[in-house]
Amino acid sequence: MATENDKTANAPLSEAELQDLVAASDTGARNPVGFAAWVISGVALCWSLFQLYIASPLPFMLSSATGLPLVFNDTQTRSIHLAFGVFLAFMAYPAFARSPRDRIPTLDWVFAIVAAFAALYIFIFYRDLARRPGLPITQDLVVAGIGMVLLLEATRRALGPPLAVVAMVFLAYVFFGSSPLVPDIIRWGGASFGRAMDQMWLSTGGVFGVPLGVSTAFVFLFVLFGSMLDRAGAGNFFIKLAFALLGHMRGGPAKAAVLSSMMTGMISGSSIANVVTTGTFTIPLMKRVGFTPEKAGSVEVASSVNGQIMPPVMGAAAFLMVEYIGIPYIEVIKHAFLPAVISYIALLYLVHLEAVRGDMPVLPKRVQSTGLQSLLRAGITIASIVILAGAVYYFIALVRMVLPGISGPALIVLLLAAYVALIWYASRVPDLDLDDPNAPVVELPLVKDVIKTGLHYLLPLFVLVWFLMVERRSPGLSAFYAVLLLIVVVLTQKPLKALFRGIRASEQVAAFREGFDDLIVGLIAGARNMIGIACATAAAGIIVGTVTLTGIGQVMAEFVEFLSGGNIFLILVFTAIISLVLGMGLPTTANYIVVSSLMAPVIVEVGAANGVLIPLIAAHMFVFYFGIMADVTPPVGLASFAAAAVSGGDPIKTGFVAFFYSLRTVLLPFIFVFNTDLLLIGVGWAGGTWIFLKATVAMLIFAAATQGFFMARNRIWETVALLLVTFLLLRPGFFLDLVQPPYDAIEPQRIHETVEAQPDDAEVRVHIAGPSFNDPDRTLDRIMAFDLGPAGESGQARFEAATGLAMRIEGDKAILDEPLDMNSLAGRTLSDMDFYADEPVTVTALEVAAERMPREVFYIPAILLLGLVIWSQRRRGGTLAGNPKAA
Repeated sequence: MATENDKTANAPLSEAELQDLVAASDTGARNPVGFAAWVISGVALCWSLFQLYIASPLPFMLSSATGLPLVFNDTQTRSIHLAFGVFLAFMAYPAFARSPRDRIPTLDWVFAIVAAFAALYIFIFYRDLARRPGLPITQDLVVAGIGMVLLLEATRRALGPPLAVVAMVFLAYVFFGSSPLVPDIIRWGGASFGRAMDQMWLSTGGVFGVPLGVSTAFVFLFVLFGSMLDRAGAGNFFIKLAFALLGHMRGGPAKAAVLSSMMTGMISGSSIANVVTTGTFTIPLMKRVGFTPEKAGSVEVASSVNGQIMPPVMGAAAFLMVEYIGIPYIEVIKHAFLPAVISYIALLYLVHLEAVRGDMPVLPKRVQSTGLQSLLRAGITIASIVILAGAVYYFIALVRMVLPGISGPALIVLLLAAYVALIWYASRVPDLDLDDPNAPVVELPLVKDVIKTGLHYLLPLFVLVWFLMVERRSPGLSAFYAVLLLIVVVLTQKPLKALFRGIRASEQVAAFREGFDDLIVGLIAGARNMIGIACATAAAGIIVGTVTLTGIGQVMAEFVEFLSGGNIFLILVFTAIISLVLGMGLPTTANYIVVSSLMAPVIVEVGAANGVLIPLIAAHMFVFYFGIMADVTPPVGLASFAAAAVSGGDPIKTGFVAFFYSLRTVLLPFIFVFNTDLLLIGVGWAGGTWIFLKATVAMLIFAAATQGFFMARNRIWETVALLLVTFLLLRPGFFLDLVQPPYDAIEPQRIHETVEAQPDDAEVRVHIAGPSFNDPDRTLDRIMAFDLGPAGESGQARFEAATGLAMRIEGDKAILDEPLDMNSLAGRTLSDMDFYADEPVTVTALEVAAERMPREVFYIPAILLLGLVIWSQRRRGGTLAGNPKAA
């Protein structure tokens, strides 16, 4: 009896229950009828239309034509955006699990209206607030206080308690930071209610700050794009395409899950929705070919969570990085691309090894071909895509050159003509139906048949990528143009197919109505998917405002430095742990805002204060990777719980296995912090290609080591050897540092001439010694790293500009004056030194990069060691494809 109960408890959820799970986390679990349903749908539709309006040129055109103030500034659009979000949060999300879902209680109507008014307050009274900055009146404070409370409640409903609790803890720190109960290291003076509300609600320093601005300007349109693309049928197309390409291979369903999750994850902002969307089809098939429920769920979790690190959306973090780091969007994508692609390739290999080790069967393939034929076909396909991309690029350039005045309209006509042609091509084959993965026999589709049905789905993606990468337009405008094309696709694809198939006119009209209904549903779904993100970015603004108001970021830096003793590796480990803890239970967007606000500056500052320069983008990518790992890690791995609901496995065990499968995602951030080549920083095309090949091989070897299986089952020494090979390939500089010192020490009197001779952006390390401020008899030592920036100035001017330190040479000593800016890196790092003691603070040495043999020398022992493992496993019967029966 107990066994039966256990089976029932771990039974997979039904389709309706899974959709309810997604709704509870993404769109709102409440589904009322009647007037309330019309209100929710109507407000959501208005939200989508408003976002399209502000992203388009319409406000400027209408304002110019009518003379009315129809153009809104950033603060006003953020206010309206949040008003929609909190109103729908109270309408669509029940207060508690036992609260009614088929109707909306009166109290929730009141909360929704009051919360929306509080959010609109800075829009309605914008001019009044602008006339009295920092001087709130009683009315302002009452509205701000009510708004803060209702925002936290809306966040709790939409996202669960974690983010609301974190925000309340930070708010408590704002008010009670001076309490004796607060540890000395983080104690501060505290703030009055008026000062706090002015920071958090009545200005753009808190709730209405950068995170909500990014949600308003960029994130909504990308979420709407993903929702509309899915509504058009692209989600099913991606899943079918993945199965057609990989389903016939060993562990094919798992490989298809990886590929389809990558394709849907590229445009999705939710790992949970990604798990359920692709997992309902892939997980049952994985179980059928031999994966346990926990392993099947874990593959889906690892694939879907990795979708959050995949450009162009990256769970909305890409747009936040643009604002926080201050670099163009195209640069963020460039830095994020290589680690994401390598991670997915390694995951494909990992599930291959899992399938081979378990000797799992393959799904039958409809058309048989040899390995050489498949390789040749793949090569021709890739070459054709590259040639087509080049032809399109130069054709567009030619049209612009020949028709400079009307090239825009001409290209739009050509795009629509291409769309109609692809719809005609798709109409020649039946539409794709989603197979039942629990059916006795699953017939894998043919790649050519799948591609015919969905080539027109690639046009909006092409438009998005073209405007982002080639035209270099803003992410918001690029997404707007892509959504416009998607609206055309959703409206017309069904009636056009009906027309080309020769179906009678009445059915064509019905198809058009169906397309119109799909459009409305897609617009509503896109808005409902944004409820949680709007609340999350607003609530995360409380944390950002607290960091700005209290200076807790500097305290975190001191705390991490104290724990690590200045060791950069330990700094990264502690930062990773803190990011994991902070990220538990938070959606990707809020997760990144929290960990980047607190921890990214810590890595850069503490690293530089201890002699290691870490690029800001590397620090942000580091905390982002570990933040999203919280979606996997028990006990609060939301994606793992969703996958377990689909697979019927144990959620905690699924989380642990998923974390094990995601070890490459844990390793990569440590590697690209120390080896920034992986982020393509200062690397050209040729260098990038070499880095991609080298890093991919290294991650495949790492997957083989962690799986305990390469060409055959690993022996212990072989696993250790493979791990060493991975490290040699990814971090050869570590071993070179052991053989040859990385820096040459320059005596103090030669510092200026040495600095002047250094090339652009050279890195130097400055050794500083001086008496302690608290104990003059004790000498403190510091090693700080600086980037010298462009060459051309005198050594003294260049040194002072880079370090913020004024230095004078007296005999054989280089004496430092107290930093003028005590908030600079040097000022904060040297604040515990006494610059007015009898013994001066001096630079004892300057270190510059040494001339050494190339670090690639250490690839030789890596190749030899790998060859030894291959030879050992070949002797036992191992093969490149893997042999589970080898000795």
